[in-house]
Amino acid sequence: MASNLDSTDLKILKCLQENARQTTKELAAKVNLSTTPVFERLKRLEREGYIRQYVAILDAEKLDLGFEVFCSVKLKQMTRDVARAFTRTIRGIPQVAECYNISGEYDYLLKIRARNMKEYNEFVINTLGTIDAIGSVQSSFVMNEIKHSYGLCL
Repeated sequence: MASNLDSTDLKILKCLQENARQTTKELAAKVNLSTTPVFERLKRLEREGYIRQYVAILDAEKLDLGFEVFCSVKLKQMTRDVARAFTRTIRGIPQVAECYNISGEYDYLLKIRARNMKEYNEFVINTLGTIDAIGSVQSSFVMNEIKHSYGLCL
């Protein structure tokens, strides 16, 4: 736990993870403070980077983007310049929902969203296939999501 957060700060963060659209008044009632100190705490938590942003969580299935793939990527060569160029490129690809630099046999793990297998295949060929630094790719298709959490265990 960060040293400058007290139990009330943590309660505020937990409540926001459950529903970020709560009013300051609703949040204040849940943490047993008045609205002004809760507002001030929220601003501090935002300013200090504990709260990075507020987002809406969309339903991928309803938006026809429910085909989810974890794509392991091995670069031809792992150097600082190659890694920087690769990560810069990946950040600009909208189908890549998440990207992690990992240890082990592969260098990166990508989480890709697509409409279906055909669209994913086109993505691999026409997008990933144009990145010279990539040596190999291994795809694992999500058959069923068992658990998905956006929040942190505080």
